[in-house]
Amino acid sequence: MEVPNDEFEGLEQSSEFAAVPDAFQRLWTPHRMVYIQDGQQPHPDDCPFCLAPSMTDEKALIVARGTHAYVLLNLFPYNSGHLLVCPYRHIATYDEASPEEIAEIGSLTQVAMRVLKTVSHCDGFNIGMNQGRIAGAGIAEHLHQHIVPRWALDSNFFPIIAGTKAIPRLLGDVRREVAAGWPLDGN
Repeated sequence: MEVPNDEFEGLEQSSEFAAVPDAFQRLWTPHRMVYIQDGQQPHPDDCPFCLAPSMTDEKALIVARGTHAYVLLNLFPYNSGHLLVCPYRHIATYDEASPEEIAEIGSLTQVAMRVLKTVSHCDGFNIGMNQGRIAGAGIAEHLHQHIVPRWALDSNFFPIIAGTKAIPRLLGDVRREVAAGWPLDGN
C-alpha cells in the first residue's frame, strides 16, 4: 500500500530512488552510524572497553576477568556467544601490548574456545582483530580480539536468501551460561 507523501512530507520515499536493481538486500541500521562516521567514536575517556571493567559483570556483559585482560560478549554479535578479549590498558594495536597482555589475551582466548565448545557445542571459530578504523575496527582506539563461535548448520535461509543474521538468544542469557561455564582456576 502506497502511503500519500503529504503524511510524511520531507521524508525520502523509496519510490523516488533510482530503479537500478542489484543483488543487495538492505537492513537499515542507523544506530550503527556511530561506528562509521568520522568523529562519532566515543571519546577516549569514554571508551566502552575502559568503562566496562568498572561496571558489574552483568551490566558490562563480562564473562571472565584476568590480571591484564578480560572477556565480554559483543554487544552487536555476529553469532550467539560472540566474545571479545580486551586488555584493561587503553591501547589501540597489538604491537603496543606488553608481553604479559599478549600472553593473557592468548590464554583467555583458549579458555573461551573451550568454554564455548562445552556450553554451546560449536563446531569451529572465527578469531581475529581488526586494527584501525580502515581495517574495520568498531572501537579502533582500544585493542580487542573477536572470538565468534560457528556451527556446521549456522547458515539458515536468512543469511543466504535475505542477507540477514538471526541471533536466537538474549545477550544476558548467553553471558550467564558462558560465565557459569568458565573454570574457576581460569584454565
